[in-house]
Amino acid sequence: MKQQARSVFELSDHLSSKGDPTLVSDDERHLAAVRDTLEQSISDLSARLDERRRAPTGKVREVLDRDMEVHRLSARLRTLRRFGSDLCLGRMVGADDLEPVYVGRLGLTDRDGRRLLIDWRSPAAEPFFAATHAHPMGLASRRRYRWNLGRVSDYWDEVFTEDGFEGHAALDDQSAFIASLGAHRSDRMRDVLSTIQADQDAIVRAGSGGALVVDGGPGTGKTVVALHRTAHLLYSDSRVGHRRGGVLFVGPHQPYLAYVADVLPSLGEEGVQTCTVRDLVPEGGTTRTEADPEAARLKESAHLVDERPPKTGTTVSTPWCDLRLSADDWAEAFGSVDPGTAHNEARETILDELVEILLDQLADRTDEEVAPPTLRATLLRDVELLTTLHRAWPLLEPTDLVGDLWTVPAYLRLCAPWLDADQIQRLQREEPEAWTISDLPFLDAARRRLGDPRASEHRRRREASAATEHERRSSVIDTLLEADDDGEGLVTMLRHRDLQDTLVDGDGLPSADPDLLAGPFAHIVVDEAQELTDAQWRMLLPRCPSRNFTVVGDRAQARHGFTESWRDRLERVGFDRVTLASLSVNYRTPEEVMAEAEPVIRAELPDANVPTSVRASGIPVRHGPLSDLREVVDSWLAENPEGTACVIGHPAFRATPRVRSLSPDLVKGLEFDLVVLVDPDRFGEGVEGAVDRYVAMTRATQRLVILTSP
Repeated sequence: MKQQARSVFELSDHLSSKGDPTLVSDDERHLAAVRDTLEQSISDLSARLDERRRAPTGKVREVLDRDMEVHRLSARLRTLRRFGSDLCLGRMVGADDLEPVYVGRLGLTDRDGRRLLIDWRSPAAEPFFAATHAHPMGLASRRRYRWNLGRVSDYWDEVFTEDGFEGHAALDDQSAFIASLGAHRSDRMRDVLSTIQADQDAIVRAGSGGALVVDGGPGTGKTVVALHRTAHLLYSDSRVGHRRGGVLFVGPHQPYLAYVADVLPSLGEEGVQTCTVRDLVPEGGTTRTEADPEAARLKESAHLVDERPPKTGTTVSTPWCDLRLSADDWAEAFGSVDPGTAHNEARETILDELVEILLDQLADRTDEEVAPPTLRATLLRDVELLTTLHRAWPLLEPTDLVGDLWTVPAYLRLCAPWLDADQIQRLQREEPEAWTISDLPFLDAARRRLGDPRASEHRRRREASAATEHERRSSVIDTLLEADDDGEGLVTMLRHRDLQDTLVDGDGLPSADPDLLAGPFAHIVVDEAQELTDAQWRMLLPRCPSRNFTVVGDRAQARHGFTESWRDRLERVGFDRVTLASLSVNYRTPEEVMAEAEPVIRAELPDANVPTSVRASGIPVRHGPLSDLREVVDSWLAENPEGTACVIGHPAFRATPRVRSLSPDLVKGLEFDLVVLVDPDRFGEGVEGAVDRYVAMTRATQRLVILTSP
């Protein structure tokens, strides 16, 4: 006898009324079909993938097509294997429709062509997230599922018409949704796609042109919006896809990136580059904070390099006659460089222009024809010419240039003549490469402005290798042509130079390792953007020439203050199109914690955007002595076996898998069931101290404990 399939619904006893077959039987059948189709899709994809991998290939085009297909199938297979029936988020019923429409993380169609799920990012799915009682968007009802280990552990219904109450469980003010907000947190951001609210969804689906600023206080879902908007842009905007530049996602620190690491893959997007501002520069991982705040402020502005052509002429000896490069000739060669060309890479352009200038002189002074490559080879052996060029346009290492700024006062004075003697002295240090966070924008700008000092060497090696490869292939082709008896057919196609070029394996030629964070990107998403300095914004802008950004932050959480408007800040650093959006509902932090946190930030920033909490935990904030620390943490862990905790401000506290120990500056973007603040008065004075206390308090989703030393 065939065993009966296990129910998709697994409701606890107090939710037994929601298990009534009249309420869930249709869902049972549909979700079972989703599961079966998903399993069949995985099986079919696996077979197709194995077939493509075994497929014989010969021509270059066939190899490329096969590899692209293998990559596409593998990515789809990884995504599908993450889910079972929980691929489905919920369903909605239109006011004029009888059949529900089910919304999923991905679209899914069975073998008969029946649409089982519509992708959450499609326009047809928008009412599932955006409908409200004031604007039902044509819906009669909506049902959202809460999943646990592949089973529906709860669901809640919303009704938008009087006729919609039939066939639904008793409505209890979205209790399942409110309960989900207070659920235990883990060391990874939990799945929140099914609970995205209308105010958040509107921002997720907003257009991608210009800079969209999402301003919101703690717990309003800024990070949720940033991540889901990233996935939505890649799905909906053809200008943003991975082949068009893709999206760069910038977070505040590495613990944050680890916390959100699973979100984008769970939304079907695995190709998004994620980083912190420090990661944009190789030296970022070893930097320290600038000890002198005034030095940090001064480093927000300074030009890096200024090339000047020689002011005197140069004699060039050649086998044909001596030639003369005047100061005007040098200026002409320097002027031939396109403004966007990197400094080190522009040397080749200057040499090419010098060759043209000297070829014209040779034509006037001798009847002998000299090929440009021949003259160029001669110039590269001229010591005086190369010495003059090196002095006027040296090949520069970015680290050497920036290090010289802080160790050679005369050089800094040359590059930044507006600085006075005291400011120049303040910026000096003994070790040129004792990098600080404030140096990173200079190092990044130097790399962009200077380029690779070995670019010419890489190019010459690549050209030499390509020439060798061409010669080898030509030898093989000549052999094949000689063996061709009738001189007709496909073999004769090998005579064409274009086809011969395609036979050279470019991937096997020498090349520098690509910088995956260099861009250009089609869109950049920045979370906790209120912390970026003007100089750090200038690190990001060149990586997205279109200036299409999603800027997510809260002015009230800026540790160093944020007195101007978002528009003023962004327009000053180079944005030309700025749109503002605001989030004002706190879905994370309970009322009890917000009542403690709000006065802390209001004391320093009376106009702070403090959001309104939508729930109460029933757990009051606890105050006590530091000696209670171990008892507080241990008792919480014992009573909440699935809970997480964070001790903030106690470096000596030993962390465990369920208890983090962090400094105030590393908790932004994170959330924990229990937060224990140790001696918050020691976090600092003024705005910075108030922001650190405010941010730390609002990380708590259930309980806040404040402990102080005697």
